[in-house]
Amino acid sequence: MSLSPAVGELAPDFELPDENGRPVRLSDFRGRRVVLYFYPKDDTTGCTAQACGFRDAYAEIEAQNAVVIGLSPDGQASHHKFKTKYNLPFILLVDEGHRVADRYGVWGEKSLYGVKHQGILRSHFIIDAGGRIADAQVKVSPANSVARALASLKA
Repeated sequence: MSLSPAVGELAPDFELPDENGRPVRLSDFRGRRVVLYFYPKDDTTGCTAQACGFRDAYAEIEAQNAVVIGLSPDGQASHHKFKTKYNLPFILLVDEGHRVADRYGVWGEKSLYGVKHQGILRSHFIIDAGGRIADAQVKVSPANSVARALASLKA
């Protein structure tokens, strides 16, 4: 696992396919702020709570000149089903090889019922309109992620 980019650093740019297979580049959003959140798996309890939290706060996030982008190692079909099932108004990106998660320092060791494995460390980054990291929350809980992102956007 590499270190997460620090506040003030340029956010690592990337291009990944969305839930419909269309390529999306982070740099496409320059001029707007981005809530880039990394989550472990579509349609699991914590990930659904976090996604629905961002969905429910989406109008408030948009009012802050921001967009939400979710990113996980799940494939396009899984993302499409997850987005449709929960009526998510934001982009979900496919990072199957966890290349982008590595660049953001959020692929690492986790423990589930005492068994250690590698996976996504639930995190979010607020990226300012100029493409720099304005806030980084690594290993954030699903319950706190949306509130912390909103607080950062309003600060």
